[in-house]
Formats: sequence, structure tokens, C-alpha cells
Amino acid sequence: INCAAIPEALLEAELFGYAKGAFTGAVQSRVGRIHAAHMGTLFLDEIGDMPLSLQSKILRFLEQGEVQRIGGNDNLKVDVRVVAATNADLLGLVKRQSFREDLYYRLAIFPINLPPLRERLGDVEKIANVFAAKFCPGVSLSAGALEVLLQHNWPGNVRELRNVLERASIVLGSEQEILPRHILL
Repeated sequence: INCAAIPEALLEAELFGYAKGAFTGAVQSRVGRIHAAHMGTLFLDEIGDMPLSLQSKILRFLEQGEVQRIGGNDNLKVDVRVVAATNADLLGLVKRQSFREDLYYRLAIFPINLPPLRERLGDVEKIANVFAAKFCPGVSLSAGALEVLLQHNWPGNVRELRNVLERASIVLGSEQEILPRHILL
């Protein structure tokens, strides 16, 4: 679930589900994503953008292993592994009181810090070759094109690199090697 892409009211319904009649248009009950992930994994992308009002409900679910549908009275037990990701500085958000400290520590059981692409330029060639193979199979990346890629700061991270290689595959035409002129930044 992308916590940044779904409006707050809809995000709550998406995560927790709702009971029939809970609100106008709720003509039948709906299982939420948390409940649907029972015995599996729920990925919460951009957790740093989750509204504070929902953070307390997520914390309750994490602490008690149960969810309550919107408009429902039953607590539904769930066993769900939660993986959360964000590009935000969660500790900074905690200090600014935009992210609950208790939720941060509940989620930070095994944090994995993935530095931005600009801090791991050694990965650029491998990632670029994967995207090149995807967008233009059989085409190679020239040393000059790689040098252009290594000089860039990558503010858009891996998504930007992906777009650059997709764009290169379009301007490449029938050529068999991605050259510096095909790299449009």
C-alpha cells in the first residue's frame, strides 16, 4: 500500500476494511488489506507520509495483532509481517512530532538503510545494465555512456536511472550500443 498516494479516509478503509453500512456507499462489508495479508506480508510504502490519525491505529494493530473494520465492533486477529519503507527521515519527523515515536520504534525492529544512488555509484553500472536489457535486449552500454551515467548526481534515484535507460532505448533506434548521445538527463 502506498501511504502517500491514497487520501486519509480511503487509506483507513483500504487498510482496515469496513462493515456494511459504515458510511454512505458501504453496501457490503469489505476486508481490509491488513486482514487480507493474514499469514503473509504487508508492505507499507512511504510510511512517513501516513497521517498521524492513522499512525495510532497502525500502532494498535502492530501491538495487539488485531484490526477492527470501520463501523464494525469485532476485533479480527491477524498474523501479518509488516515491511515499511520511506524516503523520509523518520527520526526527523519524530522530532517535529509528525511521526509517532512509539510507531517508529515498533517498526524499526530491523532497519535497512539504503543510501541514495549518488552515494553508491558502484551500483550504477549493474542497475543500468539490467534496465538496458529490459528495454532493449541485446544492446550493450558503451563505456562512454556509463561515464555519463556516473557523472550524474541522481536526484531521482533508481527511478530516474530507469527512466534514463528507457528514454535511451527509444532514441537508440536500431543501433546496438547505447552511446553518450543516447543518455538524455
